[in-house]
Amino acid sequence: MAKVIVVTSGKGGVGKTTTSAAIGTGLALRGFKTVIVDFDVGLRNLDLIMGCERRVVYDFVNLINGDSNLNQTLIKDKRCEKLFILPASQTRDKDALTEDGVERVLNELKETFDYIVCDSPAGIEKGAHLAMYFADEAVVVTNPEVSSVRDSDRMLGLLASKSRMAEKGEKIKEHLLLTRYNPERVENGEMLSVSDVEDILSIPLLGVIPESQAVLKASNQGVPVIMDEASDAGQAYGDAVDRLLGEEKPHRFLEAQKKGLLQRLFGGR
Repeated sequence: MAKVIVVTSGKGGVGKTTTSAAIGTGLALRGFKTVIVDFDVGLRNLDLIMGCERRVVYDFVNLINGDSNLNQTLIKDKRCEKLFILPASQTRDKDALTEDGVERVLNELKETFDYIVCDSPAGIEKGAHLAMYFADEAVVVTNPEVSSVRDSDRMLGLLASKSRMAEKGEKIKEHLLLTRYNPERVENGEMLSVSDVEDILSIPLLGVIPESQAVLKASNQGVPVIMDEASDAGQAYGDAVDRLLGEEKPHRFLEAQKKGLLQRLFGGR
């Protein structure tokens, strides 16, 4: 049976789409047939992160409205055989998504996919609600800053009360993903620590993604950062996917790296 995973947060700009692309790609690279669905109608970015923006012909809203079928709308990733993208519409309003339409599409996807990763828009409006409503699991993405953590706490409340599983008296399995983490800034009191965020949100830690230029570089190149296995961010996302699949892995990149003598003398990093 296919598993539906929503990648969500209250605040914009925390790395949801980067995370959706990385997790979806990581699952596909591990042999699971995976589709990443962009719920951000009007502001789609998943196709850019995945490097397939020029291949979009039909979109999620076309599919819901019956203007296209699944085969016409899904974009197969050229780098990973088991990975597909369902792009959002760039010209429609968020109200173009309907609960019945989304449910119908997800049910059709469940017939052929192992994992459906839903890339949620920011905020608590209709698109975000529909992205999480049908989820079995949620990856809550947050930055180590107070406003981001507070907004994520708000999303946890909605997951616990407004999802289909909540209506059935069941609980969505929740995971915390902390992005743009900089141990040096934590030591200087400029960021919340991992333990601070865990204490506030009280959900299991899936991964800590270090602040890294590799993320920006990968986004600009249209390549999911998890495919950059030499980068710390790529490795951290790889670890997170393994944990999502049930592996026990220690968390890395949590401590500030000690500078060597030459780095201290000449100010290098």
